[in-house]
Amino acid sequence: MANYQETVQQSRTTTEQHSTWHAINPEYVARMRLQNRFKTGLDIARYNAAIMRRDMAEYDKDPANYTQSLGCWHGFVAQQKMIAIKKHHKTTDKRYIYLSGWMVAALRSEFGPLPDQSMHEKTAVSDLIEEIYTFLKQADARELDLLFTELDKARAAGDKAKEQDILQQIDNFQTHVVPIIADIDAGFGNAEATYLLAKKMIEAGACCIQIENQVSDEKQCGHQDGKVTVPHVDFLAKINAVRYAFMDLGVDDGVIVARTDSLGAGLTKQIAYSVTPGDLGDQYNSFLEGEEITDLSQIQSGDVIVNTNGKTIKPTRLPSNLFQFRKGTGFDRAVLDCVTSLKNGADLIWIETEKPHIGQIKEIVDKIREQVPNAKLVYNNSPSFNWTLNFRQQVFDAWQAAGKDVSAYDRTKLMSAEYDESDLAKEADDRIRTFQKDAAAQAGIFHHLITLPTYHTEALSIDTLAKGYFAESGMLAYVKNVQRQEIRNGIACVKHQNMAGSDIGDNHKEYFAGEAALKASGKDNTMNQFA
Repeated sequence: MANYQETVQQSRTTTEQHSTWHAINPEYVARMRLQNRFKTGLDIARYNAAIMRRDMAEYDKDPANYTQSLGCWHGFVAQQKMIAIKKHHKTTDKRYIYLSGWMVAALRSEFGPLPDQSMHEKTAVSDLIEEIYTFLKQADARELDLLFTELDKARAAGDKAKEQDILQQIDNFQTHVVPIIADIDAGFGNAEATYLLAKKMIEAGACCIQIENQVSDEKQCGHQDGKVTVPHVDFLAKINAVRYAFMDLGVDDGVIVARTDSLGAGLTKQIAYSVTPGDLGDQYNSFLEGEEITDLSQIQSGDVIVNTNGKTIKPTRLPSNLFQFRKGTGFDRAVLDCVTSLKNGADLIWIETEKPHIGQIKEIVDKIREQVPNAKLVYNNSPSFNWTLNFRQQVFDAWQAAGKDVSAYDRTKLMSAEYDESDLAKEADDRIRTFQKDAAAQAGIFHHLITLPTYHTEALSIDTLAKGYFAESGMLAYVKNVQRQEIRNGIACVKHQNMAGSDIGDNHKEYFAGEAALKASGKDNTMNQFA
């Protein structure tokens, strides 16, 4: 943050050069400049890329320095998240925002709610990045505006100690603008399309882009069936396209997250191009399911024949014209994907798993680190997992393996509420509580995110409000469960006019028109009831 007094002096130097600018107050200019620290999305991208690089280096030194984010589908949601983080934790360090393609599809498409299959408008992603940063910058402006108001009050009261304290707070102000890890799905087309969209995302402020190795026009949610991967050369072309986009725009240290869906994907649309045995294409093809050809009579019309892994095979071809991988090869394919991506320009990896199990994640990452020792993982703490059931089953299995009596529990029914206060459930909850810390230390996870938390919290809070409001509780359902809780917990949004910028606007009116300004924040403003 620029020094307040220095910024005032710089503004004064400029205004004094113009004899007709006598109505322009240099201190007001300084305030507006500090409230608008980031002039462009590229300023934001460069600033946050440096933060992510610093955080990655700190994680390499100590895995306790892992980072976290929550998925946000609207600028207001992201703004309130960061305001809450600053209020409760006093710092935004190592707290990011995740922009989920799933939530863009489900909540931001002009087509209406869509499945996570890259059917939404491409620019809905970059538009949301810009929207989020607009709201985060407004959070900066609002908080600084409150400090400026307090500064004026301290000066009017002649309280020099208070004045110096507020000036120090202004000079040490920490922005709400934090890195966004932005989901570009499978690139929305060919590599040129990926490059063009990546540029739009970076221009909007993205310092980190996540891309996955699925076929763009067959893209599926990572937690659904029917996923189809592409040969490595196709995926690397898109990683290169994203890197070119970063460098084209002067964000040379932009971060790329390469996601593999191979652990759960059993299909490919293409046979990989191969020149020599053991090359990358041959390694990809070696995982194909197929019938070994020992006689030319085995070949039928339309069959595709591949020589791989020392054998000539007829790959299993489905009516969809897709080819099938051998069952049980997902682990090895995921490892090869990650190693290949990290050796060819990606900075971080994302392995989409079917359950939150530290042992499984660690096994994969350990294998990757045999070839890339500093490999770091972005991990989806997905709401698609039944966390309660998964961890109760993990504890059940651990207890059983240790010879502990588990006869009081039915493993198939551990989700039942009857177990909620049991010792098993308590240990499972404790493992969930420490999952991120433990996985960061043991399984190379640099960044923990939850893709859809605000989607679910919105649904739950509306259900609670609607249940009471449209029944006998009436207004009490809102007052008791919403407004009173906002007041008790110091939620700034209880003064929603202020949150929307009314007080900033009033101050600007005074900058522009002096005593002639028509302001909204007088004695008859009902927001004063919440002072």
